[in-house]
Amino acid sequence: MQFVDKAFARRLESGEEMPQVMYARILAKWKPQIGADEAEICGGHMSFAGLGSPIGRAGGMGLDRPFRAEDLDRIEEFYKSHGAPSQVDLCPLHDAEVFAMVKERGYSIAELNNVLYRELDLAEEFPPAPVACEIRRGTLEDADTASALVERAFFPDGVSEPYRGLLTPLYQMEGGITFIATVDGKISACGAGLVIPEHRMFALCGAGTAAEFRGRGLQTVLLRARMAAAAEAGCEYAVVVTQGGSASQRNCERLGFRVAYSKVTVIKV
Repeated sequence: MQFVDKAFARRLESGEEMPQVMYARILAKWKPQIGADEAEICGGHMSFAGLGSPIGRAGGMGLDRPFRAEDLDRIEEFYKSHGAPSQVDLCPLHDAEVFAMVKERGYSIAELNNVLYRELDLAEEFPPAPVACEIRRGTLEDADTASALVERAFFPDGVSEPYRGLLTPLYQMEGGITFIATVDGKISACGAGLVIPEHRMFALCGAGTAAEFRGRGLQTVLLRARMAAAAEAGCEYAVVVTQGGSASQRNCERLGFRVAYSKVTVIKV
């Protein structure tokens, strides 16, 4: 069992940091009018993916070096230049002085999530997929269909524009791993993730199941498929960020994930 110290927390934080960085890079080419951008900051990165987008925070900084007032100044200047509120991810391994600093600057809590991880083993064997279900690697041609499926799963009443097509770039990222589940030839569920070679981490994300196919264990099979592929790619751990007490957290814990810590996203408007 891995002890969660600052060094390991730095690796875990890359699970949200690097997908956002890669997303911003792709979006800068795909939709240049949005002004997507990213930059290094204090050992981590800050990302912007458009106004109103759920992607676009500073993360991964201040765990392998001190996080000082001038670093927070740079973060605030970066987001101000894009007309966006400054958002920063912090975990319990950050120094107490960091929390005091953001409090003094007037930051408030925007999100509170759990970070879970699981060791990967190349020799691990998983049960086969359910009968009548086919699991295959996703392709660029699947991207729009998979993205629409996730949108319907999380926003059954309709999705706002900043959330539309959110999954599509995952199918174009270097290091991206995507899987599709089909039932009777119909795309029924999907799951994605990103290999982060510099930290030997695999970030799980981009999963959803069509309403009529829930309860069949499709996400369990997709999660196992992604973990096996990540182990083959040289990753040592898989990491996922979920809301506390959610179905996603329950599913992950059933497959051997454990909570490393809860993390907070703070925001200054």
